[in-house]
Order: sequence, then C-alpha cells, then structure tokens
Amino acid sequence: MKILVAMSGGVDSSAAALILREQGHEVVGVTMRLWGGESDTGCCSVSDVDDARRVAQQVGVDHLVFNFSDDFNEHVVEPYVAAHVNGTTPNPCIECNRHLKFDRLIERGRTLGFDAVATGHHARIEMFNGKPRLARGEDAQKDQSYVVHMLAGADLNYVLFPVGNMEKSQVREEATRAGLRTASKPDSQDVCFIGSTIGRAGFLEPRLSFNSADVVDASGSKVGEVPAVELVTLGQRRGLGLGGGDKRYVVAVDVPLRRVTVGDEAQLFVNETSVGKLVWPHEGDEEYVLSHDVLVQGSAHGERSSARLTKTADGYSLVWARPTRRIAPGQTVVFYDSTDMFVLGGGIVTA
Repeated sequence: MKILVAMSGGVDSSAAALILREQGHEVVGVTMRLWGGESDTGCCSVSDVDDARRVAQQVGVDHLVFNFSDDFNEHVVEPYVAAHVNGTTPNPCIECNRHLKFDRLIERGRTLGFDAVATGHHARIEMFNGKPRLARGEDAQKDQSYVVHMLAGADLNYVLFPVGNMEKSQVREEATRAGLRTASKPDSQDVCFIGSTIGRAGFLEPRLSFNSADVVDASGSKVGEVPAVELVTLGQRRGLGLGGGDKRYVVAVDVPLRRVTVGDEAQLFVNETSVGKLVWPHEGDEEYVLSHDVLVQGSAHGERSSARLTKTADGYSLVWARPTRRIAPGQTVVFYDSTDMFVLGGGIVTA
C-alpha cells in the first residue's frame, strides 16, 4: 500500500513510519506546518519539523511539508480566542485533529492517490458488530481515542494507527532499535501555539481585551475580584482573590456580566449536562446511544461515568447515573460502549 504518514517530530509518529516501512509499504512522511508564529512547545516548533525530516531520512522515506497554516488559524486559533471571549473552555487539540490532522490530511492523501493515511496516535480501529470502530489504544495510560473520536464513516477504513496495539515502552524500544533520533524524546504536553515563556495570558492579551470581574457567592455577595474574567475556568480554585478559609470553586462564569460565581465542591456536581455538535461514527449510532446507558469521558484522560443521552427542547442532555462533576462548556464528551472500549460518538458541552 502507498501510505502517507503524518510525522510530527515525536517518537510515536516516527515509529509509525518505521513500522509501516518495515512491513513493506510504500511510505511517504509528511509534516503539517500549522502555526506560523513563534513556538517552543507542542508539535509546531522548528526543531520538531527538523526532527521529522531527519527521522524520515533515517527510515529511508521521502518527506513532505504541507502548509495548512491558514486552515489552522481559521479552525483552531481563532475559535480558541473566541471561546475565551464567550466564557467557554476550548479544546484546541481536538479541533486540530478534527479539521487538520484528519479532514485536510485525508483530503490531501486521497487527492494524491494514497491508499491510506497513518498517524502515531495511540488508538485502534477494530471491527465491532460488522462495522469498523475506533477503539482504545493498547496502552491505557497513553490512549488517545478521546482526541480522535471524530473519525467516522469511510475515514475509518482509510486511517491507520500503527502504534495503537503497542505499549509506549514498546514504541520507544522499536525507535531505539532503529537508532531513531526521537527514541527518547519527551511527549508533547502543551498547546503548540502557546509558547512556554508567555503562557495562555500572554498569547491572548494582544488578541482580546481582558476585563476584571466580581467574584460572588451563591447569594450574590461579592467575595473577591479577578483581573481577567476571560481566563477563568469552571472548577478553578486558585487565583480568585478569596484569601484563606474554606475551599471554594468556580461554579459559573458570566463574561458579559463580568461575574464569577463560586461555591463549595458539592456545587460542582450535577445530574445533567447539555451537549451539542454531536458526531456519530455510523448511521444508527445516535439511536443506539439514545436507548442505552453509555460510558462518557469528559477529558483526555478522565474517568468515565455512566449516562443516558436524551433529547430536549433545546438539543441533547446527558442524564448521569449519579451526580457527576461539571464539565466546562466548550469541552468534549466522548461516548463509549459498556465495555469501555469502542467509541460510539461524541459532542461538545454547551452552556
């Protein structure tokens, strides 16, 4: 097969290219140039692109660079900024996977005549009830099915995850055996377009206006103040100007009214969560999830909670089997089957 392998400059994508090459496939590596600004974190730095190119040389495959910076700005950076203005908590890595690492890359791969596109994500695609299903990766600690949950339809037959059946230690062993320069490279942990020296506030400050806000309790009494309501997140406990005393958490953020409401930990738990922008792997999955309890994951490595999806007058709501900690609006929820293995769909938490 002729396979286009996305190479970010990390060990997982390096190993993916190596494995497919050793299996006898015709492999071409590609690095997506996404962020045009300064970066020293994530997978967009100059050193990462250089690592990908050098690993491609070591593996013995051609290496391409696709410039998707305009798409990245439109679908990832601009929505990231807008989310802070609107008082929601964005998930830029998921939107990057949705719009760039799969939509655009798959489109380009098909246009160029490749038989498949491969990435270094720790996830698998397995047959389940006669259909290809996205499944958790073999390494439970590194599983990335949550961040690639948007794969659906024909794309499930076009994408390969060569390291999905491996533990992370095995991935590094393979890279070490082949002498790849990325064998011991640490995993990326940060948002790629936010430099480590400026942080989130430094990135956003030139792009939006920060506004101070009152911090109030459930009765509406002012108990503190924050310098930038746009930087406050549901569940936050520090940086609220509350001083000592009982632990209090952010339970609501109202950017237009410049108000942050705090409460005790019990007030972070809810019985229902509104969701929208749902995606389904296959026709019929929505009906299944509406009629069965499913396991729901609300963060990249978060615990799963049982819930039933229901239709409401305004859209959809997850009714939790037991009170569950609030998930910030803007964050992604992913539905898994009762075995906690196969992805059945996903969506985004609404206000």
